[in-house]
Amino acid sequence: MTEKKLIEMNMHELREIVGIYREKARKAETMGVVNEYEVWMRKALIAESYMIDSEKIEIGKVYQLIGNQKEYFKVERIKGVFAWGFRLGATLDEEGIPLALLQLDA
Repeated sequence: MTEKKLIEMNMHELREIVGIYREKARKAETMGVVNEYEVWMRKALIAESYMIDSEKIEIGKVYQLIGNQKEYFKVERIKGVFAWGFRLGATLDEEGIPLALLQLDA
């Protein structure tokens, strides 16, 4: 049996896989394996990004980053499940961040 790719999953399957990844992260954290914890949390974040409707993200708009109230990101373009642009007040290097990190207006 081949495992489905995230892009092929429906919302229900994505929610399930995010839960599985977060549980694996929790177990790794409990065992004190920090690098494994970070890998599973990153996988969960990418899976969550597939649940974001990229049409709702405006090019040129500045979004607050989830988890950091003092960090903002200006979206220049979207490619797949990543927003490419610049962190305000940071280096001038363009970076890609998962869509799930953008605080979208409710």
